[in-house]
Amino acid sequence: MFRKLETGPDGSQYAVASILGARANKTYRCPGCDHEIRSGTPHIAAWRADEDGADRRHWHTPCWANRNNRGPTRKRS
Repeated sequence: MFRKLETGPDGSQYAVASILGARANKTYRCPGCDHEIRSGTPHIAAWRADEDGADRRHWHTPCWANRNNRGPTRKRS
């Protein structure tokens, strides 16, 4: 798992880990598009760098890369 730090538009630092397909053994829901990230799919795990990673979220790689270009998302009820 490769980790790097990225700065968000609000100045917050995020720890970002690239998850290889061979290590992706669970299904997650991407907060960027609200679709599943199926097991075996390479993706990104990200969390605030000032936290321990317990609140990390798993994103499709393109969703993470374009997260600042999206409009507001609709809340699920």
